Amino acid sequence: MFTYTVRRLFSLIPVLIGMTLVVFAIIHAIPGNPAQVILGQRATEESIAVLTKQLGLDRPWYIQYFEYIKALLHGDLGISLRTRGSINQEIWPFLAATAELTIVSMCIAVVIGVNAGIVSAWFSKSWFDYAAMVLALVGVSLPIFWLGLMEQWVFSIHLGWLPTTGREDVRDPISAITNLYLLDTLLQGRFDQFIVVLKHLILPSIALATIPMAIIARMTRTAMLEVMKSDYIRTARAKGLSMFGVVYKHSLKNAIIPVLTIIGLQTGLLLGGAILTETIFGWPGIGRYLYDAIGYRDYPVIQSGILIIAAIFVLINLIVDLLYVFIDPRIKYTK
Repeated sequence: MFTYTVRRLFSLIPVLIGMTLVVFAIIHAIPGNPAQVILGQRATEESIAVLTKQLGLDRPWYIQYFEYIKALLHGDLGISLRTRGSINQEIWPFLAATAELTIVSMCIAVVIGVNAGIVSAWFSKSWFDYAAMVLALVGVSLPIFWLGLMEQWVFSIHLGWLPTTGREDVRDPISAITNLYLLDTLLQGRFDQFIVVLKHLILPSIALATIPMAIIARMTRTAMLEVMKSDYIRTARAKGLSMFGVVYKHSLKNAIIPVLTIIGLQTGLLLGGAILTETIFGWPGIGRYLYDAIGYRDYPVIQSGILIIAAIFVLINLIVDLLYVFIDPRIKYTK
């Protein structure tokens, strides 16, 4: 296990380096000069040329790339062309905001999706099974932007129960420690702020959870139906075990592998930045951060942001692979 883990971690290095090369080539193919975007349409050619030289954009692309890799190997993500600030310091608050939203969304998706799939499989071909699968199909098909706007209209504007946008009450800002606001409020003992942050999370997390929830529910149902046909499940039921014991102790443990794969993939996708959800709810996440960077042709920010997202995605997949062994002892990684 240890050898396999180390080997997988080292294999990530060429993957990430290759990804940086592809991203570097693509973003430099985007038309437009960052200096022109920063200075505005009325900037003179002389001022644009001066800023271009100051930003180092007048050098050949391969020199810019190797300098970026050299800095990256020293843990330096570079300097933003737009703000002239360190990306190492700038990016974490945005990444933490997306991580918090993703964690809450995936908790909702997993709890509801897995249990809905289990009940659908147990009462297969019942009215609940048909209703759950129809709702799962609707959940996959609903546009996120439409669902988000409907949530705002019903729960924020019409009923006035929940806030429309943002992460906090601007009249009572949170003193950030980790930039994970739920955790920060608990660390500071501000339970009133914890409730406020939780209210801000409800609408965007539900909107973001709909597609993963539907996919997890359908996958859980399919896997559970296959497992429940097994002889050992019929034997367990014949012995008089309760539904809870048969489902959660025997069936789910053997059906969870494909479901866990889906959970890992969906988590990686959400951490990549849910740009529509973040835009609709004014959520300052990594998706909006990269979107703004693309608008300003901020090459270092785009490269570093995509690199971090890719690294997180492959690490989540590695963690999922390692969890297989703990769930099913028959799986062995020997090479």
